[in-house]
Amino acid sequence: MLISPRPDAPGSAAHDKLYRALRASIMHGELMPGHALTLRGVAKDFDVSMTPAREAFRRLTAEGALSLSASGRVSTPELSNERIEELASLRALLETELASRALPRAHMALVERLQTINGTVSHAVARGDAVAYIRTNLEFHRTLYLRAQAPAMLAMAETVWLQLGPTMRKLYGKLKRTEGPVQHRMILATLKAGDEPGLRLAVRTDVTQGLRMLAT
Repeated sequence: MLISPRPDAPGSAAHDKLYRALRASIMHGELMPGHALTLRGVAKDFDVSMTPAREAFRRLTAEGALSLSASGRVSTPELSNERIEELASLRALLETELASRALPRAHMALVERLQTINGTVSHAVARGDAVAYIRTNLEFHRTLYLRAQAPAMLAMAETVWLQLGPTMRKLYGKLKRTEGPVQHRMILATLKAGDEPGLRLAVRTDVTQGLRMLAT
């Protein structure tokens, strides 16, 4: 396991902590596609009983973050090319709309915050830290999209990120990045200029180009 254990807590608190920790680990690419998980192993790693582990598995399976085979094996999903293409299309639809809705509220303080986050993205690339790169890249996007004030739409986007987490880790190794995402600079420039068509194009390109390369 690549997940840092957390102390147990009674009742639903233990389940919620475990669920959130596993969810973050999957979303940020700590686990590769096809990584097997067991109730006993997760319960031991997190020092919890089997019940919260079972409930966390149930929720994550419902969200598409884990897959359950006919034999009962639980693992992170190994996505087909068709599924990657579908999820990339969902990112393009949801995130361009979120960015567009955020633009009227994109004051300079937000742009400066995004610039700071983008600096941490570049540092992660320089260190070759795939998990930090995925985490800070998603933080960049989430920080922008929060300004859209569209919580249901953002929740849908986060579910897509969750399903893609292990695949994004696999993709990072193939991309062999040496610098931060070029499209982030375009996103920042279009935010400053108030250029909605340019912003939508920059976001669409940023969230789909790598995934679609993986699917070809």
